[in-house]
Amino acid sequence: MRASLIQIAVDEGESVNSRRSRVSSLVREVAERERPDLVVLPELWTTGAFAYESFASEAEPLEGPTYEAMAKAASDAGVWLHAGSIPERDAAGDLYNTSLVFSPEGELAASYRKIHRFGFDKGEAVLMGAGSELVTVRTPSAAIGLATCYDLRFPELFRGLVDAGAEMFVVPAGWPARRREHWTLFARARAVEDQVYVLACGTGGTHAGVPQAGHSVVVDPWGEVLAEAGDGEEVLTVDLDPAKVAATREQFPALKDRLLGVAAPRPGAPGH
Repeated sequence: MRASLIQIAVDEGESVNSRRSRVSSLVREVAERERPDLVVLPELWTTGAFAYESFASEAEPLEGPTYEAMAKAASDAGVWLHAGSIPERDAAGDLYNTSLVFSPEGELAASYRKIHRFGFDKGEAVLMGAGSELVTVRTPSAAIGLATCYDLRFPELFRGLVDAGAEMFVVPAGWPARRREHWTLFARARAVEDQVYVLACGTGGTHAGVPQAGHSVVVDPWGEVLAEAGDGEEVLTVDLDPAKVAATREQFPALKDRLLGVAAPRPGAPGH
């Protein structure tokens, strides 16, 4: 399985429509050049993760313009596309930080509303609602568990995804530069403790005056960093072996020794 992470540098002077068009072209270009099975985009790349004042004005329904553009990009490129996340406005008018995953046919395979919202008593934490469902999506190569940015700090979410059959976590983010060391630490920790691949795709540039960490990273089930980006716009392409997950768990069966909070085993849940 080959995956390409597109670390987008958000330019605050670029309109959402222009960025949407540029990113659609990037997906097609990367697919043609790198021949990946899976392409991953960052969190809230349409607005910038810290551009709180833009969330309401740029929010769109699930099947809005970004959905349409990304569905077409996935279909044109013939890839699985984790299209990062968008500020979604539901029928009741509530906002969510929602990730979208498309099949190579351009069909919505899964959506995930971010459960842990960042900001404490401001920003995303008060402007957006919290998701309530763990989501996995099965591709021909691997079962993928979905999480977003601040979710990385909550290992119980990832244990739940493992119990749902996840062999890989895909984590789009808009992580601030001042806590970059945490970003890499958590990505490696989630990989080691759950014996999965972690594909963590962040942004470069500056969102509403907040410099972004960049440093998108791919980690294997032993915690080895297979590839890491720098600060700016960059594409990481990595070949993964999904069979390594089962092999790691068999060689070092730590997950079998879990005693607390263990869910009944079941096959990977479909995306929903």
